[in-house]
Amino acid sequence: MNATATFVFVLFFIGVTILGFVAAHWRKGDLAHLEEWGLGGRRFGTIVTWFLLGGDLYTAYTFIAVPALVFGAGATGFFALPYTILIYPFAFVVFPKLWSIAKRQGYVTSADFVSARYGSRMLALAIAVTGIVATMPYIALQLVGIEVVIGALGFDTKGFVGDLPLIIAFAILAAYTYTSGLRAPAMIAVVKDVLIYIVIFAAIIVIPPQLGGFGHIFSVVPPAKLLLKAPDVSSLNGYSAYATLAVGSALALFLYPHSITAVLSSKSGNTIRRNMAMLPAYSLVLGLLALLGFMALASGVKDMPEFAPYFKAFGPNFAVPALFLHFFPSWFVGVAFAAIGIGALVPAAIMSIAAANLYTRNIHKEFVNRNMSHEQETNVAKLVSLIVKVGAVAFILGLPLTYAIQLQLLGGIWIIQTLPAIVLGLYTRVLDYRGLLIGWAVGIATGTWMAISLKLAGSIFTIHLFGMAIPGYAAVWSLIVNLVVSVVVSLLVRVFGMQRAEDRTRPEDYLDVVEG
Repeated sequence: MNATATFVFVLFFIGVTILGFVAAHWRKGDLAHLEEWGLGGRRFGTIVTWFLLGGDLYTAYTFIAVPALVFGAGATGFFALPYTILIYPFAFVVFPKLWSIAKRQGYVTSADFVSARYGSRMLALAIAVTGIVATMPYIALQLVGIEVVIGALGFDTKGFVGDLPLIIAFAILAAYTYTSGLRAPAMIAVVKDVLIYIVIFAAIIVIPPQLGGFGHIFSVVPPAKLLLKAPDVSSLNGYSAYATLAVGSALALFLYPHSITAVLSSKSGNTIRRNMAMLPAYSLVLGLLALLGFMALASGVKDMPEFAPYFKAFGPNFAVPALFLHFFPSWFVGVAFAAIGIGALVPAAIMSIAAANLYTRNIHKEFVNRNMSHEQETNVAKLVSLIVKVGAVAFILGLPLTYAIQLQLLGGIWIIQTLPAIVLGLYTRVLDYRGLLIGWAVGIATGTWMAISLKLAGSIFTIHLFGMAIPGYAAVWSLIVNLVVSVVVSLLVRVFGMQRAEDRTRPEDYLDVVEG
């Protein structure tokens, strides 16, 4: 066991735990009200929202997986950069509008909006269930970051004793989330992001000179990993896969319940816009982070005998921890691993709150008890947030790690099917709820079939058009099918003169609420 690194790691962990419980008294509100517990009272300003969204979108798994993908697959791993750049113009335009409607009408989830806009409880139920199911493997994957770090500190990660640190970490997370709600991850996100910036910039400054500079690093990376394979006459090869991965991932990311929860907790539409202008700073960090994959290749850490058991256990996911263990003193390794560990807790907390909000508002309140008081509503949400965390821990402990990663591929394919109802619904009611519901079902089925036909080993599905093979992200292909079906069924509803449901939103809801 690396005693110094473990001591530093535990010290930071205790610090954020205390911070999590203290957060209940920050910007004090009535935590018996779901809007206060689950959305922080919609009072987070530009700086807090920036840290919260950063902590939400750039998770521990991102910091482990992006360099691991570059380390294992090469240039394809850099799709994360255009994808995180494409996100922000899209969100800049779309989500202040959703915030405005939610603020005026008291909506806590995107499914609340869908229910009111289309007058359909079943469509809202479909959106809510999709959000919860797509979030579960995402929460489980946050544990991957903690698991890799615990292993890198020298602990055995097998058996009950090996699982104990994970169980303790999530028990603590569950306790302060239950007490403080969204305020806890919002406060801890500040610590997490500061640590991440320190660690990444230290790595970029310290490691390259010891490897002979960036010129030498790029020269020793195999040519096949430096560039995407160029298209030929019969196939677009890696280009279309790379482009659709970037576009599809960008469209999907802000549809996840945890992203929408962070957006709705902002205090104004302008707060969201300012954040969409500032958040590309994280894309710079992500680019630097991705380069760690090439540094790991150049350093030869995979072939070092002391790391062989870890690469056998964790595969390419161990590339970043191996770099820090090799190039940095033990105390800084503790700081770096704390950044990754805390980077898992922040999004996991937000995700469990978001899933709890969806269940409480759009399943329990709609189909179990329509007359819940605010306090009952919050108590149900708190209980569900605990169940979600226990489920995520059971998920990762009960299934091999590869299954969690593979199910996360399905998460992206599923969540993008909510785009027509949520995003298009902010601008038009041309699509009917029956069309959207059937389109959603067909999109889910098509995307799932594509993923299963790939044996859940990847998300790039090749379609054949005009004699060409076009590989692309299954989420994009299934979304296109969803949109086509939604439009056709909505046209048929009009042609047959079927009665349309009532829109419970008002035109003035779509205007910006003036910041007070």
